[in-house]
Amino acid sequence: MKKIEAIFKPFKLDEVREALSEIGVSGLTVTEVKGFGRQKGHTELYRGAEYVVDFLPKVKVDVVVPETLVENAIDAIIKAARTGKIGDGKIFVSNVEQVIRIRTGETDEAAI
Repeated sequence: MKKIEAIFKPFKLDEVREALSEIGVSGLTVTEVKGFGRQKGHTELYRGAEYVVDFLPKVKVDVVVPETLVENAIDAIIKAARTGKIGDGKIFVSNVEQVIRIRTGETDEAAI
């Protein structure tokens, strides 16, 4: 099993959720986050005063999938989240050693 963490622009969340649902991913966790990469934030003008927005709003989606779905899930996220502009985000993939469903005690793939 693998954990996929995808960080991308908030307005792309519905498209990513739908794309993952279409390939059979049944559950995900969404977190509103702030951060920056190469973008380094940007400057905005408010009531005549200029200020720097260092941390940009993003959404982080966490999903755990079986090995067989990893590549399809990554492709679905990329296609749904890409705008072609700077700040589209990142995807991180890591190993998951164990999953346990608290309610039933099911483990591993049965618990996903």
